[in-house]
Amino acid sequence: MSAKLEIIKADITTLSVDAIVNAANNSLLGGGGVDGTIHRQAGPELLKECAALGGCLAGEAKITKGYRLPARFVIHTVGPIWRGGGHDEPELLAGCYRSCFALAQQHYLKSLAFPSISTGAYRYPVEKASDIALREIQLAIKQYPDLEKVVVACFNQKTLEVYQKTASSKYNVCGF
Repeated sequence: MSAKLEIIKADITTLSVDAIVNAANNSLLGGGGVDGTIHRQAGPELLKECAALGGCLAGEAKITKGYRLPARFVIHTVGPIWRGGGHDEPELLAGCYRSCFALAQQHYLKSLAFPSISTGAYRYPVEKASDIALREIQLAIKQYPDLEKVVVACFNQKTLEVYQKTASSKYNVCGF
């Protein structure tokens, strides 16, 4: 069975999936953007569990419970800060997706939702990030047959349009 890929405009904290992915900072203790929203919606228990994890390096991921979120789990990953592309940013961003999918497989998760990792405060160009994200998602769908659904939850219309364009032009994914 092959997982279904959905690219939608949505608040990731409202999605009923096994896990949502948090574009976190190194401390995992909350911050701005999607990170802050996830922490607010999940409640103080998430902060307490994250504090015990000891942070996270760029390109890696750690998992917690979802607490008050519709998702059962939150997978926290730290994307790279864009510095022009010459400081391993593409490999670090790809590592975020690989680490998230590895945790999903270890925890027998069948549905995941990703934000556009690193494209907010970390300034990764959305066009470049969408290419890496969709490539890694397509690879994971092939590698992990238990996956049923992968969602890319775009926060705004511009990001949604970039992901849709990348999906249809480079990955022959359509039907959004």
